[in-house]
Amino acid sequence: MEKPKFKFEDLKVNQKALDFVDYTYVITKKFPKEEVYGLSSQYKRASISVPLNIAEGAGDTDAQFNRYLQMAWDSAKECVVCSSIARRQDFITLEEDDEARIKLTEIAKMTTSLKKYLRKDN
Repeated sequence: MEKPKFKFEDLKVNQKALDFVDYTYVITKKFPKEEVYGLSSQYKRASISVPLNIAEGAGDTDAQFNRYLQMAWDSAKECVVCSSIARRQDFITLEEDDEARIKLTEIAKMTTSLKKYLRKDN
């Protein structure tokens, strides 16, 4: 029997956002233990917020979905700042920061494109 699937799960931006959550969990494991309730937690919460907002807005009206996509985009920007702080504090390497930025740029572009599509459709 095939497992039930929600429409938002087919969105490429949702898949990319989930991949970024995985990446965030990998890199934050290297953060100092004293950051477990600090930057590590904030970075994970911000990254998780991206696919959560995509899921929450999907299936609603286009206007509502657009609003949730904006919140997902805002969370992606928050992740950029978390990554910058982690790099500046030497919690992650320059390469890891660059990788995070590449992934976040792709998510941001996909989110923006979907928002434009939803506005055009109305």
